[in-house]
Amino acid sequence: MARAAFQGEPGAFSEDAILSFFKYIETVPCLSYRDVFEAVVNDVTEFGTIPVENSQAGSINEAYDLLLEYPLNIFREIDMRINHYLLALPGDTLSDIKIVYSHPMAIAQCQDFFNKTKIEVIPDYNTTVSAKRVKEEGVRGRAAIASKRAAQIYGLDIIAESIESKVRNYTKFFIISKKVAERAAKNKTSVVFTTKNMTGALYSVLGIFATRNINLTKLESRPSGNEPWDYAFYLDFQGHIKDKICKEALNELKIKTDFLKILGSYPYVER
Repeated sequence: MARAAFQGEPGAFSEDAILSFFKYIETVPCLSYRDVFEAVVNDVTEFGTIPVENSQAGSINEAYDLLLEYPLNIFREIDMRINHYLLALPGDTLSDIKIVYSHPMAIAQCQDFFNKTKIEVIPDYNTTVSAKRVKEEGVRGRAAIASKRAAQIYGLDIIAESIESKVRNYTKFFIISKKVAERAAKNKTSVVFTTKNMTGALYSVLGIFATRNINLTKLESRPSGNEPWDYAFYLDFQGHIKDKICKEALNELKIKTDFLKILGSYPYVER
């Protein structure tokens, strides 16, 4: 049976993403996002899953930095509706809660709910780690933001449900692997590049796609880590690297950039 690594404890949203895609899979919990990449690179697992972007809170910068750093492919993307639940020890009610733990992204997605309370919200490194902490510490008046499945796993009560600020709260996950995804009917390609230090460099790069009517679905900059104020650009476009028109675009992109890495071509998720 194939194995897939994820960050957190059983019941994490990343594990939910794995289980929604694979029919049969053994999930392997990891302490950090980097540990997920290490598990795949060192053949501990065939796959890994990381959250990369939330429709409300934006991109997860660490995930994109690791995609640049590690020699792995984006194998698939998964868009998953995220419902957040407030979990507490059996017997506690919302009025009893003084402290809540969760991942910073989960906290950000539920900010409207907590703005109406005097509850202290403390960041933790994962939603399910927070749920496990509440259960194991057994301190009354403490709660966690996590999934419904986490409540079942750790024996906690749901004292508030769907506390996310936006009804359409989605998180995009990437499945990463040494394997290359099979070509599908519709595909998306992700790349990261740095431009030459000259006027109009980015404009020239974007023209490569515009003149070929290739649809760009994402463009975002991140510090490259090489020099202060030096940026790398993450770009997604519709198409596969084996498509003739995409091959031409990427060949020209190599010429007009200082650095180019193809992160993967994988099936395109219709929205």
